[in-house]
Amino acid sequence: MARLIVPLLIGILGAAVLLSLGFWQLSRLDEKRAIIAEIEARIGAAPVALPAAPHPDADRYLPVIAEGRYTGEAVHVLSARREAGTGTHVIAVLETEDGRRVLVDRGFLPDAARASTDLVAEGVSVSGNLHWPRDADSYTPAPDLARGLWFSRAVGPMAAHLGTEELLVVARADTAPLPGLMPAPITTVDIKNDHLEYAITWFLLALVWLGMTAFLLWRIRQNRV
Repeated sequence: MARLIVPLLIGILGAAVLLSLGFWQLSRLDEKRAIIAEIEARIGAAPVALPAAPHPDADRYLPVIAEGRYTGEAVHVLSARREAGTGTHVIAVLETEDGRRVLVDRGFLPDAARASTDLVAEGVSVSGNLHWPRDADSYTPAPDLARGLWFSRAVGPMAAHLGTEELLVVARADTAPLPGLMPAPITTVDIKNDHLEYAITWFLLALVWLGMTAFLLWRIRQNRV
């Protein structure tokens, strides 16, 4: 009987750890669902005027509406879509009626349509959501300024380059459509919520661990190990 105690304790402790990890993932699942629901509610709220001093945390996803003109200044952020191939996000300068200069992500433009696009437009009304994307890391290349090609939507550097406020409106509706332009409004589709899969994995590992423990104990009792 003494030979069973150590493997039994190891089996129980190991299973307890694996089960605790599974239940922790379930709690994270509930938290992530709440976060996604909050973001969806905010994204779909009625738009307001551009705030005078927006904050990247407090005002992220805030629905806004702005009117003015597209100056023609823009940068292109490398991107791709399954149905359209490679292209860019058009980040254009909008000069509002009260003289503010802000960035607008007008959407995805396939490479084939980029060369013939005129980005100047008057009397524009844009509604969308404020955003400060976190899509750059230490491996992101520096922008190719000669071609106006960027590799992330880093608001600070783009604003400094184009002489605008550090404010990006991701357009949901735009009264100055461009040929070939595909709107890319903010949604929660790309927010990963795979905690349920992780929880199932931990629970299955706990089941396997218990099964292996039971088999080991049986072998010990049979004096085969």
